[in-house]
Amino acid sequence: MIVYLRIMRTKDDEKDSALFEATVKLVNEIGFASSSVSKIAREAGVSPATIYVYYKNKEDLLVSTYIAIKLDLSKALLRDFNDHLPIRDILRNVWFNMFEYISNNLEYYKFVEQFSNSPFSSLVDKQEVEQYFVPLVKVLQTGIEQKIIKNVNFDILTAFMYHPITVLANPGLCQDFELNAENIETAFTLAWDAIKL
Repeated sequence: MIVYLRIMRTKDDEKDSALFEATVKLVNEIGFASSSVSKIAREAGVSPATIYVYYKNKEDLLVSTYIAIKLDLSKALLRDFNDHLPIRDILRNVWFNMFEYISNNLEYYKFVEQFSNSPFSSLVDKQEVEQYFVPLVKVLQTGIEQKIIKNVNFDILTAFMYHPITVLANPGLCQDFELNAENIETAFTLAWDAIKL
């Protein structure tokens, strides 16, 4: 009796990590359109066929990379999260965490910004990504209910609360801004003053 063994391609964490890093690097350097599967594979040091072991296609690779960064960002923002603290303190901790994440992972954040402004963003299950940030949304809702935070559209709240960080933490945009505790605190106070009642 002859037994046929089917050889399966197995996933390798190192290769997956290399694909992730190569995708971020190339998209940031040459954009989505020019970042072909073959270029990403070459940058990652794997064969183009290897990408299809992990992802259905280029779009799946890009979306998966975006979702992985958003999950990583949410974990960083919610580090040491304590919803029993006063709302201002909770948001201040999140603010400092976000500054730290962006300044330490600027390439990832640049990828997220590009992705968010691309047609690929329509391929993301927005509800899945929003789930990562539910504790933060609840804090803002509680702040509104307790008349601590202005009752305005959530997009307006997040624009005033978190978009300043994306500018200030990016040395390409704010070359003379020194990322020290005093400056970050001052920036937070201005953002807090914009959303509080």
